[in-house]
Amino acid sequence: MATKKAAKKAVKKAVKQEAPVKKTVAKKAVVKKTAAKKPAAKKTVKKAATPLTTVIAKVDIGWGNNLCIRGEGGGLSWDKGLLMDCVDGDWTWSTASATDGLVFKFIINDETWAEGEDLTVAAGGTSVSSPTF
Repeated sequence: MATKKAAKKAVKKAVKQEAPVKKTVAKKAVVKKTAAKKPAAKKTVKKAATPLTTVIAKVDIGWGNNLCIRGEGGGLSWDKGLLMDCVDGDWTWSTASATDGLVFKFIINDETWAEGEDLTVAAGGTSVSSPTF
């Protein structure tokens, strides 16, 4: 019996050795190369930045009153005043449309004119004054 068992083992061993070994080949993923798209160049026309022209009045005109500015240039008119903003006790007004400068005067509640001559400021400049009424 030992020979039968030995013969069976030898046959099994031979069959195992003769059996073809399947090799699997891993397929590489196909990478599709595409050209990187560049963003379309925007055509922009740079405008010269118009400088901000600012007028500041350091004056206390009393509670409930408003300070206006009248004049010419930068959207001002001698016929109707533009309301100024009160920031930390100072009255301010700014414009970016003053190309040749401003000629102006202050007026309380668009009724009471400031004393003295008209004031001026160059385009892009800042005028700080303390008007009297």
